[in-house]
Amino acid sequence: MKMYVGVTDYDWFNILKRANCEEVNFWKPGGRTNFKALDEGNLFLFKLHSPKDYIVGGGLLLKYSILPSSLAWDAFGISNGANSLLELNNRIYKYKKTNRLSDPDPSIGCIILSTPFYFDEQHWIPVPRDWSSSIVQGKTYDTEETTGLALYKQVQERLRLQSVLQLGVRENSQKYRYGKEQVVTPRIGQGAFKVLITDAYHRRCAITGEKTLPVLEAAHIKPYSLEGPHEISNGLLLRRDFHTLFDRGYITVDKDLTVEVSHRIKQDFGNGKEYYAHHGSKLVILPERKEQLPDTRYLEWHNENVYLG
Repeated sequence: MKMYVGVTDYDWFNILKRANCEEVNFWKPGGRTNFKALDEGNLFLFKLHSPKDYIVGGGLLLKYSILPSSLAWDAFGISNGANSLLELNNRIYKYKKTNRLSDPDPSIGCIILSTPFYFDEQHWIPVPRDWSSSIVQGKTYDTEETTGLALYKQVQERLRLQSVLQLGVRENSQKYRYGKEQVVTPRIGQGAFKVLITDAYHRRCAITGEKTLPVLEAAHIKPYSLEGPHEISNGLLLRRDFHTLFDRGYITVDKDLTVEVSHRIKQDFGNGKEYYAHHGSKLVILPERKEQLPDTRYLEWHNENVYLG
């Protein structure tokens, strides 16, 4: 199994640790190149800038996406390792040597991590002996090699120790166990759900085709609060007004992926011409992968429990 040790700063890590964030955006200021060092479910570790040459935490790779900072903030908030969008942007400008006038919504490379963990200082792991001071971004390790396997075992041991000491649970607790050299399916959180839906729908509204990203929102078909999962098949990317109408039952999508617009819009508000123009039309934007298409179970639930008819 491969692991990646990414270099980051202490402030970023400390914000995440204090907030005990349940998902993490390990962002890169460039926002141009892809991240191909790991596959989904592989282990991504945090290493602090020198002279703090220690591995201090990590998480499971869920996805890599290039996003404008505004969307990254909307999706992850403090899980970006910043206390505000202004703080996040100022850090990006510092690295990119740009400013808000030349780059008002800077793009960043977002390494999205699930199930993160944060070591207390007494459990920090010294970098492997082959770590070079010239490494700027990070380094890949493999458990099939001696150094990689030793590092993996150290991570597992720290997780076990911290689980016992902090959580007060038995040594066989599974909370922070990733298994022996196996890839684990990462858990999708609210922030990751927004990004996955946005990318699956090609950053365009499923109903209108609108591609102005700031007005597009990830909608759950069956709400998470009602046990609707953070899964792409339980989501639609919608323009903000369509999202509101969808959530309030004035618009739905049937099992044939046809848009239905309730007569109640005109009855309740005396207008709705733009929305009625979409009644009876098929969704214009859909995910390419079959398993990511809207699930008929969730669509039928919305038709029966939310849609006003």
